[in-house]
Amino acid sequence: MRIHVVDHPLVAHKLTTLRDQRTDSPTFRRLADELVTLLAYEATRDVRVEPVDIVTPVTPTTGVRLARPRPLVVPILRAGLGMLDGMVRLLPTAEVGFLGMIRDEETLEASTYATRMPVDLSGRQVYVLDPMLATGGTLVRAIQELRSRGARDVTALCLLAAPEGVAAMERELADAPVTVVTAALDDRLNEQGYIVPGLGDAGDRMYGTAD
Repeated sequence: MRIHVVDHPLVAHKLTTLRDQRTDSPTFRRLADELVTLLAYEATRDVRVEPVDIVTPVTPTTGVRLARPRPLVVPILRAGLGMLDGMVRLLPTAEVGFLGMIRDEETLEASTYATRMPVDLSGRQVYVLDPMLATGGTLVRAIQELRSRGARDVTALCLLAAPEGVAAMERELADAPVTVVTAALDDRLNEQGYIVPGLGDAGDRMYGTAD
């Protein structure tokens, strides 16, 4: 597994505002959207392309376009949905699947409650969207599901990561060529499984709480 922490002043600036507890949900959603686009730029450096002949207003030339099969973007519901627009803004021709997962707050174990994506992902480049790589349980289960469908080229985009989550992915996905692109690798997890210093519950901060 490879982890890439994006070192850019705009990334650090937007992440600082996301961390601030005074940032309201509309502002949080907008900044998360902008931050994801910056992360996506780094995450798609190895996106597959193929040559294409075109004619400019001046002369014929050869450029590139995204190769087929098209990349697949998979947000993990619900918080990953807040990252989708920022990703497809950069990859507008990508296809989108959905993976619904929930974490038990006592055991911290993740379980799947919904899937909507192709059965066969062989040959696909897959980009998974999950704001927080905390314990790693959710992302590990998600990538295992993708690999069971044939995906062998998986990149995960996370706003934040914790060392414990990175270690879990390295342990559970040792044979998988997975890349994690994140804005920061934070200090640790607390007793409740939240990233420290972190930014709190990304889903709640994006959408508010629903009782």
